[in-house]
Amino acid sequence: MTAQTGQIAKVQLGTEGPEVGVQGLGCMGMSFAYGPTDADEARATLEHALDLGVTLYDTADAYAAGENEQFLSPFFKAHRDEVVIATKFALAVHPDDPTKRIINNDPAYIRSCVDASLRRLGVDAIDLYYMHRRDPNVPIEETVGVMAELVAAGKVKHLGLSEVTGPELRAAHAVHPIAALQSEWSLFSRDIERGVVPAAAELGVGLVPYSPLGRGFLTGSFVSADKELGEDDFRRQQPRFTGDNAAANSALLEPVRTVADAHGVSLGQIALAWVKEQAQIYGLTVVPIPGTRKRTRVEENTAATRIELTPAELDLLAPIAAQVAGDRYADMTFTSAGRE
Repeated sequence: MTAQTGQIAKVQLGTEGPEVGVQGLGCMGMSFAYGPTDADEARATLEHALDLGVTLYDTADAYAAGENEQFLSPFFKAHRDEVVIATKFALAVHPDDPTKRIINNDPAYIRSCVDASLRRLGVDAIDLYYMHRRDPNVPIEETVGVMAELVAAGKVKHLGLSEVTGPELRAAHAVHPIAALQSEWSLFSRDIERGVVPAAAELGVGLVPYSPLGRGFLTGSFVSADKELGEDDFRRQQPRFTGDNAAANSALLEPVRTVADAHGVSLGQIALAWVKEQAQIYGLTVVPIPGTRKRTRVEENTAATRIELTPAELDLLAPIAAQVAGDRYADMTFTSAGRE
């Protein structure tokens, strides 16, 4: 569809999903993971994003133990007919060790999670409900079967999965249509291209890349998380942003800088433009959800939807991911790459 003046274009999120702006907004950092935040500026950012045509807003019950959903609730209720609410279940922070995660796909737990999220969000139905992480001990067909019950009950409109493999996506989709698959996808993280992306394209499932800016690293805003970021910043736990890995990975930004200079834009805008181009390359809907807490950043990010990269520029950027030092998580077992 053609965007209104000043707004980003709209797309359907896969063949089964809702219509959304071609770029969404990751809201986790507004109350979780990235250090201190300015609540007033974050609220203004939500409103400004909507003005720019952003309609998909992403949260989860795991973000600050439900506080992120509560924070977003007034905005969602004020704009209920204009926004697409995406939230998730299945993942929690270990109470004794914040670096560890607990994954639960138990049917009774799922049913309790959706009701709790609905209460915190203050809405009657969730537009897009994701399984945040897969518990290999529970058949995915069973998990999606319970999720399908939530659709039948009117509590959820569309289903999504996060960090599943290609075979897991196919098995899930056979139980109930999956509208969107969320996984990390960026110039630094391309493991899903092996099997997940082709499966999504085959099934008509939309791709929702999280961390398309490499958690800020691809913008050049920091080099070493352990030296530059606060003690409560989640990125200090991620191997590729600390120590020798960080220094090596910072050098990989030079091709991004070259392309950015040629266009007269920021590094982050090139990283987002690269993600956008994957829709044409793989033949599927791609709606990245860069996270930000600032109005200026959401303006910059949405402007990237209008940048077109040349084949030569894409070739220049292509080798980066294979050279990245360090995994995207200290524990990769709960990612799709950890099970492929």
